[in-house]
Amino acid sequence: MDLPFDLGAGAASLGHRFLIGLQPGHVLGDHDKRLLSLLRPAGVVFFRANFQAGVPYEEWLGTHRQLVADIREHIGRDEVIFSIDHEGGGVLRPPAPITPFAYARRWRENAADVGHAMGRELASLGFNVNFAPVLDVNSNPDNPVIGRRSFGATPQEVTEAARPFLHAMQAEGVMGCLKHFPGHGDTSVDSHYGLPVVDVDAKTFRQRELAPFRELANGEARMVMTAHIVFPQIDPGTPATMSRTILQDILRNELGFGGVVVSDDLGMKAISSMLDQPETSIKLANAGCDLLCMCAYWADTGLILRIIDNIIAGIRDGSVAETVLEQSHQRVTKLLSELPRHGVTALSDVDFTRHAGLAPLHDNSARKVAEGGAATV
Repeated sequence: MDLPFDLGAGAASLGHRFLIGLQPGHVLGDHDKRLLSLLRPAGVVFFRANFQAGVPYEEWLGTHRQLVADIREHIGRDEVIFSIDHEGGGVLRPPAPITPFAYARRWRENAADVGHAMGRELASLGFNVNFAPVLDVNSNPDNPVIGRRSFGATPQEVTEAARPFLHAMQAEGVMGCLKHFPGHGDTSVDSHYGLPVVDVDAKTFRQRELAPFRELANGEARMVMTAHIVFPQIDPGTPATMSRTILQDILRNELGFGGVVVSDDLGMKAISSMLDQPETSIKLANAGCDLLCMCAYWADTGLILRIIDNIIAGIRDGSVAETVLEQSHQRVTKLLSELPRHGVTALSDVDFTRHAGLAPLHDNSARKVAEGGAATV
């Protein structure tokens, strides 16, 4: 089979498989300039540290506009994923006056209104992908990482709020991403700091964890994010991000998802210790994770080059399935061709005042957003 890329091109041959979380700073640094030019990745992930804080809106917006232009210039391609985690509550990135909506649990009755407002604000900042909504069912009161980020404690509560939020945000030109597949709601370990294990039987797994994804992943959403979680009764010992059983057999074949699968940040402690092992790169490739997310907060993004080397070696020795790589390439290419391209433009005070009245807001005195978790906090 002829691969749709040139293995002889080295890092650039598989760069399209990555989303890169930028180094802290609101100006593109030399490290990121080199990496973006070398890899030409599918796109980038922004964090709070990539916005200029403590200055007027017009000032930080101008700096942000330049950063977006510089990223596009160094990638050297018009089609770029500009992505962000913007859920509300403790998962807020841009500074004021971007509306600081509360955690999702507090505005599930106003989900469509919030979706429209978030979508409009993010599109004005040039973003075309938001890693939301959270589809995790908050079934474990001791969960240290989901909690109020979830729309509810039952699949029905989650689905009934996530659907209008997703549709509204996408109507504003910002693609949503369902997370964290196949479900992070029953964990008692935060995957930023350890590897959670959810020991539920297959029936509970399908009726609770999978239920919201089953509703929304078959046509309504184009992207799904994986969770670094082991489900021992589904695929013993293998985190979902690396599991063919979970990503291929269940997500694609059972749930019918045909879009792009993106990993949660590979640098998170749940799996970061595995990344230097060549077999981890092989598992990631064979599982069908289309986009691999690697962010500077948790890891050295230079590690991407070693992952690519491992995958190329796997292709050459036959341990990586070329058909899976080709399918991933086609899905990512299609996504890039269909994503909107937004300019960075200012919204008015009237816009922000109206948005602030749509739903409860996060307490600004507590707005100390953890700068971790690429695609999730």
